[in-house]
Amino acid sequence: MPDSAPVPAAADAEDAAPKTPPPGLALLPDPVVQPLPKADRGNKAYTVWGQRYEVLPSADDYDDVGLASWYGTKFDGRLTSSGEVYDMYKLTAAHRSLPIPTYVRVTNLDNGRSSVVRVNDRGPFHPDRIIDLSYAAAVKLGFEDQGTARVRVVAVVPEEEVPPLGTAAGPPFYVRAGSFGDLASAEALRADVRALASEAAFVVRQQRAYQVRIGPLATRREAERLRAVLLFSQLDPVVVE
Repeated sequence: MPDSAPVPAAADAEDAAPKTPPPGLALLPDPVVQPLPKADRGNKAYTVWGQRYEVLPSADDYDDVGLASWYGTKFDGRLTSSGEVYDMYKLTAAHRSLPIPTYVRVTNLDNGRSSVVRVNDRGPFHPDRIIDLSYAAAVKLGFEDQGTARVRVVAVVPEEEVPPLGTAAGPPFYVRAGSFGDLASAEALRADVRALASEAAFVVRQQRAYQVRIGPLATRREAERLRAVLLFSQLDPVVVE
């Protein structure tokens, strides 16, 4: 969408939670914080409803307290300000002024639950709110049944450069969530684990079996963390390279 007029992202009377959300959203692993270049879209000053907004040159030292809202089915599948497709089952967020992308840790001040999310959209445009979270992030923070929650938002800056996948640091890792003799069963599991992992889930044919894999992940540590989440969901995952 144009920088001058991003689509407002907000939970309102026309928005809603999914009728049958997948299990395990509260256990989603935080996204891996790594250096990312600024997006080609969404990082210029813009105007919404007659109000002009400036984008911060950096997320360094950002720390704010206020109300968070969430957005769900109304916006699922639409383009965000960065040009990505909004997926309400991933840990992302909309912010009026932070650079895109920026990682932030959001803490629910009412229950102490927190999560890292990646800012890839613009909003919320209600003056009393400071961040708009994906539905999955709202579940993880424990306020999906409410319209808003009091939160603290702190920018998370990568501590060191992360080597690109498949470089001298080693090959990328994947987590095999299951293996089936028929494609339909594999596709059904892929749809289920899509909500449990911020990374992409896909089906690959291996000889006579259809495997559901998630990845790529940059390190074995991240792969093992995701494997632990899947084990908790009563699957039998395996880390593969």
